[in-house]
Amino acid sequence: MKKIAIYFTVFMLVSTISIPVTYGQESNQIELAEGAKSAVLMENSSGTILFDKNAHEKLPPASMTKIMTLLLIMEALDNKVIKLDETVRVSERAASMGGSQIFLEAGEEMKVEDLLKGVAVASGNDASVALAERIAGSEEAFVKKMNEKAEELGLKNTNFKNTTGLPEKGHYSTAHDMAVMAKKLLQYENITDYTSIYEDYLRKGQKNEFWLVNTNKLVKHYKGVDGLKTGYTNEAKYCLTATAQKNGMRMIAVVMGAKTPKERNANIAKMLDYAYSQFETEQLYDKGHKMSTLQLARGDKPELNLITETPVTLLKRKGQKLENLATSMEFDKNIQLPIEEGSHLGTVKVKQGDKVLTEVPLVAETSVKQGNVWQLFKRTLGNMAHR
Repeated sequence: MKKIAIYFTVFMLVSTISIPVTYGQESNQIELAEGAKSAVLMENSSGTILFDKNAHEKLPPASMTKIMTLLLIMEALDNKVIKLDETVRVSERAASMGGSQIFLEAGEEMKVEDLLKGVAVASGNDASVALAERIAGSEEAFVKKMNEKAEELGLKNTNFKNTTGLPEKGHYSTAHDMAVMAKKLLQYENITDYTSIYEDYLRKGQKNEFWLVNTNKLVKHYKGVDGLKTGYTNEAKYCLTATAQKNGMRMIAVVMGAKTPKERNANIAKMLDYAYSQFETEQLYDKGHKMSTLQLARGDKPELNLITETPVTLLKRKGQKLENLATSMEFDKNIQLPIEEGSHLGTVKVKQGDKVLTEVPLVAETSVKQGNVWQLFKRTLGNMAHR
C-alpha cells in the first residue's frame, strides 16, 4: 500500500431543495404497533425513521436472521464467489436442520438459485446452512462473517450465533438493526425478484417436487410489498421485516414480538398505510451520480470519479416545500493505492444548518492500481507538454 498525492475536483457543494422535518417524536404519538414488543418504520433511501417503538431493545429475531444471511449471499454473488447456476452438494449438517425447511437430503445437489429461493421464499433453514457452508466453508465461519458485517454496519445491539434464527443463547437483534440490515440488502435490487415470489416449485417434475409458498403473506395481500422476511419461535413470537414500494418510495417496516400472525401483519399494514398516506420522497441524485473526481498522481489512471453508492433522497410530508439546504462532501483523509471499485472514499451530506438530514457514501467508480514507471513517465511528459 502506497500513499498517493490526491487532488479533488468538486462538482457541487451548495443547493436549495425541499427537505423533511423530524418525524420520530410526532409519529410516536400515533399507535402503529399495538401489542408488538418493538417496531420501526424507515424510508429506505434516506434512512429517515418515521416511527419507532422500543427500537433498540434486544430481542430474538427468529428467521429474520436470514436477512443478514441473504445479505452475505447476495454479496458473494456480486463478488463472484458463487454463481446462480452453480451446483451445491448438501452436507449432512445442512440436511439435518429442523424448523422451516425445503427438505434437502444429504448428498443432494441443488443450484444456488434454487437454494436462494428456498431461503427467501420458504425460509429454509437447510438451504441457509447449505449456502453458508459453500460460501465460508462452515456455518461457524459464515456466522463470523455475519457478525463482522453487523459491526461494519454499526449495529451495536446485534449478535448472531447461527444463520437460521433457531433459538440459541446470545442470538439477538433489534427492530432498528433489522431495518438497517434490510436497507443494506435492498441495495442488491434483484433480491426482491426472489422475496416477492408468492409460490414456486423446486425439483419441478421430480418425485420429490417441493411447493414453495412465501411465509410473508403480505406479498400477496398488500399492494407494493415485495419482501423481505418473516420469523417465529416460541420465544420471539411473530416477527416480520417487510418492504414495499409505491409511487417511487420504498419503505421498510419491522415488527417484533407480535402475539399472532394476524396482529403482526395488521401492524405492518398500518405502518405502511401511514407512510404512504402522509409522506413522499424527492430524489436529488441517482445512484451512481458523479459527485467529485480524484486526481491521482501515482495511479495507473490519472483520475477517479467518486459516485453515489445509493440515490440521494429526502423525505417530506406530501406537498411540503422547505428551502435553504447545504449539500456538502467529506473525503477520507488516508486514501491509498490500490483502490478497488466500490470502495468507500467519502460521504455526501445534506444538511439544514448543523443538522444532517441524509448522508450517502461516495464510492470509487472503477479500480485503480499503482502506476508503473512507464505510465508515470508518459504522464509526466504529457503534463510538461501542456504547461
